[in-house]
Amino acid sequence: MYSPENRIATSVLVIGTGGAGLRAAIELAERGVSVVAVGKRPKADAHTSLAAGGINAALATMDPEDSWQQHAADTLKESYLLANPHTVQIVTEGAARGIEDLQRYGMPFAREQDGRISQRFFGAHTFRRTAYAGDYTGLEIQRTLINRAAQLDIPILDTAYITKILVKDNAVFGAYGFDLNDGRRYVIHADAVILAAGGHTRIWRRTSSRRDENTGDSFRLASLAGCRIRDPELVQFHPSGLIAPENAAGTLVSEAARGEGGILRNQLGERFMSHYDPERMELSTRDRIALAAYTEIKEGRGTPDGGVWLDVSHLPRQTIMERLPRVYQTLMELQMLDITTDPIEIAPTAHYSMGGVWVRPEDHGTGVDGLYAIGEAASGLHGANRLGGNSLIELLVFGRIVGQEAAAYSAGLDAQRRSAEALDEARAEVDELLAADGPENVRALQRALRNIMTEHAGVVRDEAGLLKGLAELATLEARIGQVGVHPDIAGFQDLAHAFDLKSAALSARATMETALERRETRGCHNRSDYPELDPALQVNLVWSGPGSVERETIPAIPTEIAGLMREVSSEGKLVE
Repeated sequence: MYSPENRIATSVLVIGTGGAGLRAAIELAERGVSVVAVGKRPKADAHTSLAAGGINAALATMDPEDSWQQHAADTLKESYLLANPHTVQIVTEGAARGIEDLQRYGMPFAREQDGRISQRFFGAHTFRRTAYAGDYTGLEIQRTLINRAAQLDIPILDTAYITKILVKDNAVFGAYGFDLNDGRRYVIHADAVILAAGGHTRIWRRTSSRRDENTGDSFRLASLAGCRIRDPELVQFHPSGLIAPENAAGTLVSEAARGEGGILRNQLGERFMSHYDPERMELSTRDRIALAAYTEIKEGRGTPDGGVWLDVSHLPRQTIMERLPRVYQTLMELQMLDITTDPIEIAPTAHYSMGGVWVRPEDHGTGVDGLYAIGEAASGLHGANRLGGNSLIELLVFGRIVGQEAAAYSAGLDAQRRSAEALDEARAEVDELLAADGPENVRALQRALRNIMTEHAGVVRDEAGLLKGLAELATLEARIGQVGVHPDIAGFQDLAHAFDLKSAALSARATMETALERRETRGCHNRSDYPELDPALQVNLVWSGPGSVERETIPAIPTEIAGLMREVSSEGKLVE
């Protein structure tokens, strides 16, 4: 079953058209290097556009004593010592440059009356260092990058689904995929490939990711290309996802709602954060608040629908309309709820993959020559708890650096090694799925997978649950071999869903196998059977395929940064 193929040749291929992918593509185009960016959803609707709260950089516009060293110390402290200090230093030191780049592209940051960029407190930062644009910072960043890409005439194919990265002798030579609308195949030859296709949070039932995004595509594409996955068990559950309506379950209520003075209460009306982090209360870290809410719900103090209340109604109406316009609008649209008068029902929701593809800190190379990973697809910056606002700056810093690295790599090649065999394998995989006419329904299996992850690998895990989850996953993996794929006149979404399912299953296995291995409670990873932090597990867990988990030591923290790190209390952190 052979369909016509579009053959495209470029120096660098970027997979993913969110903030990370676009920033890398812009860097390449500004350097005069040919680049093509591809994505599986409309570029204006990439996941970056959902990031609400803000973007971090120690600009010291509000607090003159702030510094990149203090930003690095806060990031490492909140990572529970699992972040790579080199990665952290590169991001925090390069953050101001990232903000300058955005300004150069026309980003409309909120400003003080004298023209300084406004910065606000966010979670567990020592100083005010989160720059923002209302509560739709990610959306403005995405728009700004799309505009710059258009000025540079960067070709963007946002109906292309990449099924395989093409590799010969551990060197990349392009990628294979198909068009979501008409099924036409793409053979893209490239000297270098930058993987920026997001994380794997859609494999849980309640998640801040929309349908068909963050299904673990990066993990699967990288694994099949010969890369490894680092810390996939470290998933951030955002404290405030909506419960209703069902089709929008997990939609985020921005942390800005707590940053501006929102209060969390249980069904009894108690302001429960006083039991978990009396000092920081609602401005505590994401992992603490998510665990606190989970514990309140689990112990029977949640709402009848299994949530807690987030209340901003005591704030002046003007503050809400100016500082939280998107939260106001979202609740009006989804629930006809007026947040100026009524509290919002929320629960923890799978939000961010802090682990990801194994990369070197300095250039985000994956160990496969010419293949790089950036953004949520990569690992190294966040450890066991990501600081709010750090992901957006990561996109800017490493988008620029990896653009430079890929340009240099491409320029240094004297020839591109290709493999007809690798191409035939990629072609056959798509042909085989298109011909699949089994009894299993892809969507039903996706739902079953999400149920397994929610039940056995959610906010709190234990050995018995994880082993049961892996057993159920093995049964489900066998059923995936029996799916039926039926593209129709409306497009090739069914084929895309089948590949999404393969990615989700691989990501679920990696997550549960590493979660089993991490026999401790640290940051976002809560093991009720191992409630203490284990100093021996201050390592990264690297997954290189079913049953293969290795421990990787983390470099020492530089003295100048270590001296700025304050002790993190573990009060309110333990489940039992």
